[in-house]
Amino acid sequence: MTPRRFSSLPRRARAGVGALLLLVGPLSFAQDIAPYTVEADGIPQPLAGLRGDPQRGRAIVASRQVGLCLLCHAAPVPEERFQGDLAPNLAGAGARYSQAQLRLRVVDPRRVNPSSFMPAFHSAGHPSRVGAQWVGKPILSAQQVEDVVAWLATLR
Repeated sequence: MTPRRFSSLPRRARAGVGALLLLVGPLSFAQDIAPYTVEADGIPQPLAGLRGDPQRGRAIVASRQVGLCLLCHAAPVPEERFQGDLAPNLAGAGARYSQAQLRLRVVDPRRVNPSSFMPAFHSAGHPSRVGAQWVGKPILSAQQVEDVVAWLATLR
């Protein structure tokens, strides 16, 4: 699938992504961004040395209040209706990418695809539409990132 630029998305889709960018700010908590090292196209070491839990990761992806992943992605979460089609389907993500690659794509997707409209979930590199009080704060904690990566890695 060819990546789409935000400006080339239909107006309705841009509104949905814009709403996501406005929503993610209030969901952030005052916490630090865990340091990480990018090697090639991944982050090889778990954030803060944490181990992820796939069940918690699935719950974060499915949540309309925490991850908001299903706003843009479809995923093998059949109980959740109205899944997105603006971004790649998450089914099979663990077969397509290593855990290091998945981690970078969650932490800061623009490091892989500069035209991505997916927010950086654990980076200070938020778009300009985030309220000033949330700039520099992560959307997901290091533990939540590791939980999401653990679940995505199970999708083979």
